Amino acid sequence: MEAEKKMDENEWRYHGEGNKSLVVSHRQRCVVLRFLKFPLNRNKTPEEIFHHLQNIVFFGKHVMKHFFGEKYVHHGEVVQLPFDFVKQLCLKIQSERPESRCNKEMDALSGYALCLPNLTKLHFVEHRPMLCVEIKPKCGFLPFSSQISQEIKHKVCRYCMHQHLKVAKGKWKRLSKYCPLDLFSGNKQRMHFALKSLLQETQNNLKIFKNGELIYGCKDNDDSSDLNELAHHLKPFFFPSNGLVSGPHCTRTVLKELIHVITTVLLSTTDTCKAGDMKTVPSSQGRSYCEASAFSKELVKNGKYKTESGLPKGCVLYKTLQVQMLDMLDIEGVYPLYNRVEQYLEEFPKERSMLQVDGPYDESFYEKLLDLSCEDNGTVEYALRKVQQYRVAMTAKDCSIMIALSPCQQDECSEQRPVVLTSKSRFTFSLSVLDLDLKPYESIHHQYKLDEKIVNYYLKNTQAKDDSLMSNLLKSNEDCTLVLHKM
Repeated sequence: MEAEKKMDENEWRYHGEGNKSLVVSHRQRCVVLRFLKFPLNRNKTPEEIFHHLQNIVFFGKHVMKHFFGEKYVHHGEVVQLPFDFVKQLCLKIQSERPESRCNKEMDALSGYALCLPNLTKLHFVEHRPMLCVEIKPKCGFLPFSSQISQEIKHKVCRYCMHQHLKVAKGKWKRLSKYCPLDLFSGNKQRMHFALKSLLQETQNNLKIFKNGELIYGCKDNDDSSDLNELAHHLKPFFFPSNGLVSGPHCTRTVLKELIHVITTVLLSTTDTCKAGDMKTVPSSQGRSYCEASAFSKELVKNGKYKTESGLPKGCVLYKTLQVQMLDMLDIEGVYPLYNRVEQYLEEFPKERSMLQVDGPYDESFYEKLLDLSCEDNGTVEYALRKVQQYRVAMTAKDCSIMIALSPCQQDECSEQRPVVLTSKSRFTFSLSVLDLDLKPYESIHHQYKLDEKIVNYYLKNTQAKDDSLMSNLLKSNEDCTLVLHKM
């Protein structure tokens, strides 16, 4: 698609960015433009960038739509933009970009971008306020592969382990109490604890928008989030009559309502998808709680831990988890298979296209993903299938879920949209799954090394804390003097 010839950069504003792309949103229309980002001085041809963007569209359209369902995935379309517009836009937004993200620059040379709906302000009813909650839930299960070398990976989830390394490197100031296994448990008490932990320490896992404006959530290393201020923004949505007094009690009550709504929406089943009949990997193969979770620690300590009932089949968390669990071998099992593919491609480079290593991401690519057999027959086809399943699983482990909420009266809520109730209000809602770019084939080596680094640092760090605890205990025992008195 070719965009309109005359475009004004002042009609667009900086919306946000991740590691691979930068997004600007239109001030009036409910659309965003998504540009690719590259390391400084690394040039790609316009043809390469067009092909990259087209692959993103095809992967969303032909693969992820089948896994999640038609309503959840917005794949967008590639647009060609006037060169002057992109150049001026790039200059205009530069000062708004976080310093930590400026090691890469927005593609201002190819003229291509992705055009997508702006889900943070896509109103169900015109002139009706809109609340959006964006959650990046991360990986919701413990690996169950027999090829894992470190037993700790069967007990502590990747997210909780990675927290220690990120805090040590200065990425975050504190460890989060959030554990993905609590959110994916299907147990409302655990889910409430997980969401409360996200609100207390958002990091880059939670953002809240009001009418398209970011009102809560971490902007990179800025952790000045204020729960009282958030409650002030949310109060008119949950308590329209404004009957509550202000203060800590009010904040707690408003946030409790928000957590209830998010939990209800995440557990709702409102859509069907083609992958619904896919033979799934039973989650019972691995334990359903993480030993590092603050919630699980308390339950296990008090001997109150009970087996969870799990997620309702068809809810967005269930669908996300099923795609994540395409990773049946863990990176430790996938890496030798990746090396097998690499060795084969070195000998037969022309086979790369026929094997669909880099796409096209069409129906045949999707069909191959559904073969879940783990019997290695020594072929390159088996090895590549497991590598591609791992890439798709990693994409689902890093996706975001967007919940859009709009207040409605009892008599005007249409049957077309599902409704969620709170104690004083009701909302129509919709769900979308974002950040569904397929993880690069070339990143497998990096993932293997990163996994090693995360696990080793966690073991070293927790062992050091255990040693310190034991040392203090022994020291306090040494200081204790027993005095005997004559009777």
